[in-house]
Amino acid sequence: MEIQRRLVLDANILIRAVLGRRVRQIILDHSERVSFFAPEVAFADARRYLPTLLEKRASARMRWDHSSR
Repeated sequence: MEIQRRLVLDANILIRAVLGRRVRQIILDHSERVSFFAPEVAFADARRYLPTLLEKRASARMRWDHSSR
């Protein structure tokens, strides 16, 4: 029997899992062997910063779309 590892995620990793593909895929790839945890403060911080980051990302994407025409 393999020992289950435990890993605590901070807000930065939670945000990267939402915004990107790589971190999300790493978590999914290891989810059978690793238990992932995050304290409530990490979720609260991610909820706090994600709206601003998503707005900035959308704005940058719009600028990119307009400049590539």
